[in-house]
Amino acid sequence: MNPLDRRQFVRNLGVSAATLPFLVGLPSLGLAKTAPRRQRLVIMFSPNGTIPKNFWPDATGTDFGLKKIMEPLVPFRDRMLVLNGLNNRVRGDGDSHMRGMSCLLTGIELFPGNIQGGSDTPAGWSKGISIDQEIKNFLQGRDATRTRFGSLEFGVGVSDRADPWTRMSYAGPNQPVAPTDDPYQMYQKLYGQLRDRDSLLSVLDVVRDDLKHVSKKISAEDQRLLKEHAEFVRQMELEFDQADGKALVSDPPKFEAGITNQNDNVPRLSRMQIDLMVNSFVNDFARVGTLQYTKSVGQARMNWLNIKDGHHGLSHEPDKNEEAVDKLTRINKWFAGELAYLAKRLAETPEPGGEGTLLDNTTIVWTNELGKGNSHTLNNIPFVMIGNGLGFRTGRSLNLKGVAHNRLLMTLAHGVGHRVDTFGNKRLSQGGPLDLA
Repeated sequence: MNPLDRRQFVRNLGVSAATLPFLVGLPSLGLAKTAPRRQRLVIMFSPNGTIPKNFWPDATGTDFGLKKIMEPLVPFRDRMLVLNGLNNRVRGDGDSHMRGMSCLLTGIELFPGNIQGGSDTPAGWSKGISIDQEIKNFLQGRDATRTRFGSLEFGVGVSDRADPWTRMSYAGPNQPVAPTDDPYQMYQKLYGQLRDRDSLLSVLDVVRDDLKHVSKKISAEDQRLLKEHAEFVRQMELEFDQADGKALVSDPPKFEAGITNQNDNVPRLSRMQIDLMVNSFVNDFARVGTLQYTKSVGQARMNWLNIKDGHHGLSHEPDKNEEAVDKLTRINKWFAGELAYLAKRLAETPEPGGEGTLLDNTTIVWTNELGKGNSHTLNNIPFVMIGNGLGFRTGRSLNLKGVAHNRLLMTLAHGVGHRVDTFGNKRLSQGGPLDLA
């Protein structure tokens, strides 16, 4: 059916236009597009390096254990691919945090600029497109894989600042893409332009009633998927009812640079954003997503972990500071827990109109701008993959022995059928994509 036919068909069911996004993937209604298997890519970012001794597995191959930081990911060990030995070899203007962040997904140098960091040379934005946007453009260029948005950029506690430390996605040279770190704003983007909270709640009331109405007209197989939609609507209503509006949308308090007005709400906001992302995939709004936690040089204070220090400040502490190492380990373990929640939500959600679950058709890449915070090294950048969307052989820990991370970026493109010969810096692309099959 074309879009007009689909809309008319759903209107004949007696539901509102606001309910359409929740229904187009239900096979029972005959609305799902006839298309090849959906492949999705999610790139999740957390900042300021990791603690290598508590992160990297000791063993390579299939017989590997997970260290303390990655303990939350144990349920997904057999669906993981741990990639040690990937180096960000991009050099040029800017400090390691700048190049670590803005070259992470672009694989190419920064323009000269006037933003002074911790190096001798200031810098500007990246000189090239990022791999998430490259893959988005490739998928949007084909009828069978085109979606409403193409890609969705989610943020959690990123802040209003715009500089090379805060942006990892680029639509092209000098074109940073800002993540949306307000879940209410993302909800508006996904489900309609709504003027205020009361208007949204009234729409949710209509959607909830429509879903009950439709439940009488679909197969038993679709009941679970519809139940997921209904639970999502109920959760959004609860969030609006329970959240202190001022805490989420008031003017930012007078914090030092890098602290956002949503700091203490990060755990709740994270789960809201993840739930929105999963629901956007159910409705096939996008095949590419990014999930950015804070930013490079981010000074978020993890009060919910009883850690009062700023994250970036902690990451500069020497290895002999055991208290700092413990705190950084707990911080990174918390990020791993959010990744585990995302993987769990994808794994428990059936693929609409297809086989298996969303995780069977999604690859999540968890990464960082630095290998280690106190040395500012761009070697051994953390890269952990979960899911089967791009066809990589999982359940393995690999040591790639210092290859340029450009080759991994190429591999992601090849995973969706986009056979790029180079990506980012051509010299750093030598050797071609990695063999992860």
